[in-house]
Amino acid sequence: MTTAKRFTGWVLGAATVAMGLMAGSFYVFGCAVMPALARSDDRTYIEVMQNINDVIQNPVFFLGFIGALLLTGAAVWRLRHERALRSWVVVALVLYGVAFVLTSGVNVPLNDALAQAGDPARIADPARVRDRFEGPWVAWNVVRAVLCTGALGCLVRGLVVWGRRAR
Repeated sequence: MTTAKRFTGWVLGAATVAMGLMAGSFYVFGCAVMPALARSDDRTYIEVMQNINDVIQNPVFFLGFIGALLLTGAAVWRLRHERALRSWVVVALVLYGVAFVLTSGVNVPLNDALAQAGDPARIADPARVRDRFEGPWVAWNVVRAVLCTGALGCLVRGLVVWGRRAR
């Protein structure tokens, strides 16, 4: 196997790992974090979500969040002459692209609105603030989790096809 083909395999593998991290992140919010927070009173809910939204903005998270997009895009480009294999990676890129846009266009603005509500101890109507945030954020997070899991499945399939061809 040539160095170029090894590098392509490495890019595809790295894209798959990054996508798995993102699918897992959205999944754990959907099945554990948000249901646990749903048991909290309004002020606690708002405070914890404000804290999560603040601390998640870090280089480790962004490495996976942006890395999944860039690495999957790079894998599409690297596989430009491998039509059947490339199709799996293109579908993964489209699915993750939609999740990326949803995150930037829906979930992040909801996070920003929650931050702008201010100190939970000083919010006059925390139930109203929570109500505007919780339902939409949770629903769109489920969509992101499904999209990322689909993208991960496509990349795994791409790796299987790649592995069979590399023998």
